[in-house]
Amino acid sequence: MEFQEEEMRRSSAEPLAAAAEDQMPAEIDWEMLDKSRFFLLGAAFFSGVSAALHPIVVLKTRLQISRSAVSCLRAASSILQQEGPLAFYRGLATSLTGTIPARAVYMAALEVTKSGVGGAAARLGVSDSAAATVANAAAGLSAATAAQVVWTPIDVVSQRLMAQSAGGIGASYHGGIDATRKILMAEGMRGLYRGFGVSILTYAPSNAVWWASYSLSQRIIWGGIGGGGERWVTAVQAASAAVAGGAAAVATMPLDTIKTRMQVLGSAAEGGGGKVAPVTVARTVEALLREGGWAACYRGLGPRWASMSMSAITMITTYELVKRLSAKSPSTH
Repeated sequence: MEFQEEEMRRSSAEPLAAAAEDQMPAEIDWEMLDKSRFFLLGAAFFSGVSAALHPIVVLKTRLQISRSAVSCLRAASSILQQEGPLAFYRGLATSLTGTIPARAVYMAALEVTKSGVGGAAARLGVSDSAAATVANAAAGLSAATAAQVVWTPIDVVSQRLMAQSAGGIGASYHGGIDATRKILMAEGMRGLYRGFGVSILTYAPSNAVWWASYSLSQRIIWGGIGGGGERWVTAVQAASAAVAGGAAAVATMPLDTIKTRMQVLGSAAEGGGGKVAPVTVARTVEALLREGGWAACYRGLGPRWASMSMSAITMITTYELVKRLSAKSPSTH
């Protein structure tokens, strides 16, 4: 009886898997891309997406470095009343400057790893769905790790700019170049890479889980809708991205809060010309627990969840669009 039930489950799952494979659009791998067009379009599209989501990132950062629990609406209202709407765009120029090289590194590492691991898994006889999941997870892990080498200094500088006027936290910076100079003078190169280890611990597993979840979600949804073909491509990608983005935001929130605190703390001492005390993970966690217990690690969860979900939807649909627009014609493959 158990054997028969197992066979029934397997036979019912096979059509679903087959339907998913039939419905899913063909994957565009690294060798099929026009690289110059891919990077040019990617830089343009992703810069626009980053600019659109920047105010949410500023709000999240302010909530994470707040010494007490404050609601999103109250924090946003306070910024508007005391600093004006332009405060939501502090650090944008620096962020956009870093987005282009960081995204280029990220996309290159993602596609190269995905193609390499996927091909290796296929040669070992792994099923298409399992190979895609493993390849996406490995690609997300390597892409996030490579990109953080470029992105961490940009992240540190942009977040210092975002934090200015936040309850007295932050030195008086006059743009990204001035902030970089002051951080280097006060802390050296280590200051620009503050939180690098925590960033890797935050983004590398998060990206691995995100891309694996995205791959699985797509296959499940394609198998479930049972038809529609190309009409549903964008909708399925957006739904899969939203699920993966929301889950990753909740799972990595404490690490992101610790990272943000580490990257911003110490700037007040810089403004006064004093020596900056070393900021460690242990001291940061201790300060958070003292301020509000474990709940303090989740300050800014609402904006981060919204930001990651919306970012995931816009980024993945944009990313897939860029890949389609950058695909070589069949005669040049």
